Amino acid sequence: MRAFLLLFLVFPILELYVFFKVSSSIGFFPALLLIFAGSALGILVVRVAGLATALRTRDSLQRGEMPAEDMFHGLMLALGGGLLLIPGFISDVFGLVLLLPFVRRLLGRKLRERAEAQAMRQRAFADEYMNNQPGAQGRNPRQPNVIEGEYEHRDS
Repeated sequence: MRAFLLLFLVFPILELYVFFKVSSSIGFFPALLLIFAGSALGILVVRVAGLATALRTRDSLQRGEMPAEDMFHGLMLALGGGLLLIPGFISDVFGLVLLLPFVRRLLGRKLRERAEAQAMRQRAFADEYMNNQPGAQGRNPRQPNVIEGEYEHRDS
């Protein structure tokens, strides 16, 4: 939480510093024009990516597939477009990096591996917990507890 707060306070100062350096190199108005161009590109990316993601998701659902990958790429495009919308050169660079397809694939692969590892850890913890329960010896922990019986429905 403190790191996020520090980033929230330091990031605008870094953006202003970079804007000052760029504007002193190329001039104030060209630097300002670059900021506006980045924001316009961000608006375009968010609109086009949102529509394209919705269409790809609909097609995947019609084929009976889970559109997780399409939605992740759409989320990354929206995040990249949102970063382009924020005025500043640092956020524009990060936004442009997120728009690159190989970066999105790399991030998707890393997040998938991390989620699978987390799921395996949780599954191992659940198996260990189930095996340590009283009466759990001799039964398969993957099988649910089933109590067989008969009942009779009587109307009063």
